[in-house]
Order: sequence, then structure tokens, then C-alpha cells
Amino acid sequence: MSAEPLLEETLIKRSQQKRFTSPLNYKERVFVLTKTTLTYYEFRAEKRLKKGSIDLQRVRCVEMVKNEGGVIPCQNKYPFQVVYDSSTLYVFAPSHESRRIWVQIIKEEIKENSVIVAKFHPQFWLEGVWLCCRHAEKQAPGCEKYNLFGNITRKPLPPIPGKSRRPLPPPPPVHCPDDDDDDDDGGGSVVEEEEEQEVVIALYDFDGPEPHDLTLTKGGEYVILEKCDINWYKARDKYGSVWEEGYIPRNYVTEKQLGNLEQYAWYSKHVNRNKAEELLRREDKEGGFVVRDSSNPGTYTVSLYTKSAGGAAIRHYHIKETEDSPRQFYLAEKHLFTSIPDLIEYHNYNAAGLVARLRYPVGNKERLAPSTAGFSYEKWEINRSELTFMKELGSGQFGVVRLGKWRAQHKVAIKAIREGAMCEDDFIEEAKVMMRLSHPKLVQLYGVCTHQKPIYIVTEFMELGCLLNYIRQRRDTFSPGSLLSICQDVAEGMEHLEAHGFIHRDLAARNCLVNDALVVKVSDFGMARYVLDDHYTSSSGAKFPVKWSPPEVFNFCKYSSKSDVWSFGVLMWEVFTEGKMPFQHNPNHEVVMMVSQGHRLYRPKKATPNIYDIMQLCWHEGVEERPSFFQISILISDALEGDSSSSA
Repeated sequence: MSAEPLLEETLIKRSQQKRFTSPLNYKERVFVLTKTTLTYYEFRAEKRLKKGSIDLQRVRCVEMVKNEGGVIPCQNKYPFQVVYDSSTLYVFAPSHESRRIWVQIIKEEIKENSVIVAKFHPQFWLEGVWLCCRHAEKQAPGCEKYNLFGNITRKPLPPIPGKSRRPLPPPPPVHCPDDDDDDDDGGGSVVEEEEEQEVVIALYDFDGPEPHDLTLTKGGEYVILEKCDINWYKARDKYGSVWEEGYIPRNYVTEKQLGNLEQYAWYSKHVNRNKAEELLRREDKEGGFVVRDSSNPGTYTVSLYTKSAGGAAIRHYHIKETEDSPRQFYLAEKHLFTSIPDLIEYHNYNAAGLVARLRYPVGNKERLAPSTAGFSYEKWEINRSELTFMKELGSGQFGVVRLGKWRAQHKVAIKAIREGAMCEDDFIEEAKVMMRLSHPKLVQLYGVCTHQKPIYIVTEFMELGCLLNYIRQRRDTFSPGSLLSICQDVAEGMEHLEAHGFIHRDLAARNCLVNDALVVKVSDFGMARYVLDDHYTSSSGAKFPVKWSPPEVFNFCKYSSKSDVWSFGVLMWEVFTEGKMPFQHNPNHEVVMMVSQGHRLYRPKKATPNIYDIMQLCWHEGVEERPSFFQISILISDALEGDSSSSA
């Protein structure tokens, strides 16, 4: 016998599959809410046809949607949202009272759920962007606090001094659930009538090292069968046999759709203004160019190199949009295009107002494939017989680190854990979680060898080594912009840790590494927890790094993301002094007293007052007064893009 309905009403739902919406994407459905499920039906010839069902235990948020005066192309004008797994179901009620009742009753039923979010998106996901915060990633963390019991009236987060409000994102779940529109198997998945295949394009080759993996060929098209977690998909070759399926790394593919620039060789997603200039100068070719993200989310900039204007010069051109519909893109107002790829192709052959033609895309041609979260899906234990040991790279607090190879082809760094140096059992359990932390600005943990002693930790190999040594050895060669770009890399890596509720505990320049592409990545995050005190002494001789620690750590051993923020301020100081020791002439006990009395590190010569202001924000004695890494990334990005003197 079916459960007794709590609510039943004819409402309108919006398709979850379509990136661009029209009136055809809105379907009238009979919604039925019980104590366990939210189900919707279509009426056909006086009979109900079940179209979808959501298990309430999987619901992470239900809330009204602020429409901010936008047009709703259906007769019901009162939207609310049901967020479950990695999907958002938009439902439109016929009246304010109807919406209020649905939201309140579902909230009551889900209040004990373990997956409830801390923050949500109060406005729509529409045409490839969140209207509330302008994030262009559908899985971007929410931007407004979620009140499980209240309504949509709530206080916003306090701003950074002198900046607009851009709040901290919440921790997303470690595992990404099934695809939005799986077939209904009776277990609470959702059936969508507009079922379509999700097709992706491979950005890199992937050899598929295990039998259950699928080999990818760069430029090939693949159909997503299952989204296993945040790092791995199950897919099949779009044009191959049904047996040609297996696991692929999520960061090796991009969605095939209009407006997605990642599939083009000239687009560099993670390149800022300063790095674009470094790449262009290094290539030193007339008409070399990079298309990159602007500091304003959802907008793009063309960085162009020329030698024809009385010496080498770089110009930055913002790609602009017309206000009318359909929108058009342009670099020069006389030449309008319906898409950015069309614009780039035209300027390949015509300067048309630019200092040169866009002749030579720079950056992606030699771009290395990113690290994967483990060598294969669910592979975290590595067979030590598959490791080849090469030269010694150094010695850390845990033991010797060597360059090596996995299966004689994949370069890795191998840390041999000295016996008694760490709490091994606790670390081995945590390693599975740490492997899932995958980000372009974090040193990737590939796996561990635990079946024999010593334990090995196998990580991504970073060719240029420790950031502290890197900046010391190249002292006086960095521009302020290059130094700030280093800080931005670290902030972005820390922002990812912060969003996942992960605390570093020992952030410093010595614990960041640099690769061949001059990308700086955060290393050894969370490792300080597993160090046994008898063996761990920081570079300053303390049981913990006093000179990088805030008052709540050296007084109460209280760690948080905000204690990492303090350490990041010290790291910025290290970078802008090009490797000096903080509080160089003061022993630790003096540093504790000085910091407690309000003393802070001086402004480095290469740091502008604006940059020093960011450091000082990190060093607020009050924990809540310090910015989040999300806010720090914005401040640094604004500072990097602030010099528009060479922009057109």
C-alpha cells in the first residue's frame, strides 16, 4: 500500500537537462509529497504516468527562489527549488501561499537529513550561470546562508572592509552522486522525460591503466554513463562498441555544448593576466595570443603579443557583449559575432582594430595533462613492485623523498615514512579522503603503499621543488605581479581545502611546490596531524611553526581555516620578501609575546600598500574578522587585474 500523501497539487517543473531554457522546457505535472518521497506524474488519457521521484533523504535544501524581476515563461509565477545530490529541481507554484506550504512542509520532513547544505543559491541557474553570484560552474558552492527552519529573509554575511559582499562557499560533498537523470530503479533516482545523452570531449589522452578504465583519445567524444564521484566518471566511446566503456578522470573531459570554450586549443582556463604575459614573452612570437578568463566571472580577455609597435608589447582586450538579444560578441565594435569561436577565427585573419592578428595560440599547445585523483578509479593502494626509485629529492619531517616512476612511465615523488615518524594507522584511513582532494593548485596524492614497511606516500612530482628555495634562488628576478601570481595560486588551492572543510595546519612557503609550468601548488595539507611530537620540529625549532601561527594556535592549539588564513598572510610576506625568515631576529617566545601585543611583520619593499592590506587582513587577532580564502582569492584577482593601462 502506498504512503499517505502529505501534499498533492498540479505544479510546473523546469527541465533539469537544458542549459538554455525556453517555454518548451516547462512541464505541468502532478506533484505528490509523502513522508519519504517527492514524486511527479503526467496525466495521459485519464491515467497517471510516473515521470520522476526523489527520495527525501537525499534532499539537501528546499527554498523559495528569488526571481529579482526576471521573466518566467509559464503561468505559475512562484518558484521554489529542491536541491538533491548534485541536481536542482525548479518547481513553480500558482500562488505565494501554495509555494510557502510546499517549502515549509518539505523543510519539516528533511530537517534531520545528514546532507543539508550550509549555503545555497537563492536565484536561478539560467543559461549557464548562477544569476545570484555569476558563477559559471553548475556545481559552484552556494552564496547565501541556508535556514532550515526559516524563510528567505536572512542577514547577509559581513563584507571584507572596502569590498562588496562575496561570502564563503560551503563544503560540497566528497562524493558526487549519480547523474541527474538516471532511470527510475525504485531506489529514489529521478526520471526525466527530456532524457538526453550527456556527451563530453576529451581534452587529453588517457591510457586507462586498469582493465576497468576507458582509454581516451584527445578530441574524441564520449557518453557519460555514471558520475561515480567528484573525480571519476563512467563513460563509453560515443561511436564505439557498447563494450567500450569504463572509468575516466573527470578533469580530462569537458562538456560538449555551445559556448564551452574548453574544447578549443586557444583557451587557457586557469591562466591569469600575469601568467599570460609570462607565457607570451617566453614564446616571443608575433601575434601570439591567449584567451583567458577575466576577473569578472563569465567574461573573457584576449592577451596579444606583438613586436611591431617599436619593441615587444602585450595588449589585453576584453571580449565585450552587446546588450540586445540575441547577444553578440566583439573586440572591435564594427565586427560583431554570434559566438566567441567565430570572433577568434575572424581575427586569425584580420587585425581589424587590434595591434596584430591572432596568429599563434600560446599555452595549451604544450599543456601537460592534469593530475588525476589516483591512477585509476578507487585505486589508492599502490603495488610497490610497480615503483622505480630514482634520485633523492630531499629529506622532510617524515623521511627521505625520492623521484620515481610508476609502471616505468609516470613520474612521481615517493616519500618513505621513517618508522615512528607518524601515526600510520590514522593516516592510512585519511589517505582515502585526501586522494579525493583534487585541484590544479594542490599537489595530488596518487596513493600509498602500506602492505610492507616502510610505508610509501606517492604524490605528483613537481619539477622545480620547494617554493621557498625557488624564490630564494631567483631573488631579484620577480616583478610584483609575478609574486602576487604565486600568492594567487596558493590562495586558490587553499580555497579548495577550505570549501571541503580541510585544514592544512602548517601552511608556509616550504610546504608549497613549483612545477615546470611555474604553477605553485599546496603540499602536505593535513599531514601535521599525523606527526609524532618526538620527531616533528619546524624549521624554527618549535613543536609547531610559531612564526606562522596565530594567537589561538600558540595559546590554545585551536586550528581552523581561519588559522590557515593567518599562515597564508605570513606566506605572502615570505613571497614578497623573496624568501626571508619571518621575525628573523626574534626567538619563538619573543614572537608569541610580540604578536599577542599586536605587533605584525613589516611591509616588504615589493609589496604595495594594497597588497600589504591583504596581509594585514589575514593577521586580525579576531578570528571572525579574517577573510576567507574565497574572499582572499577575489582580492588578489582584483589586484592582478587592477592595472588596466595596457588594456584596450
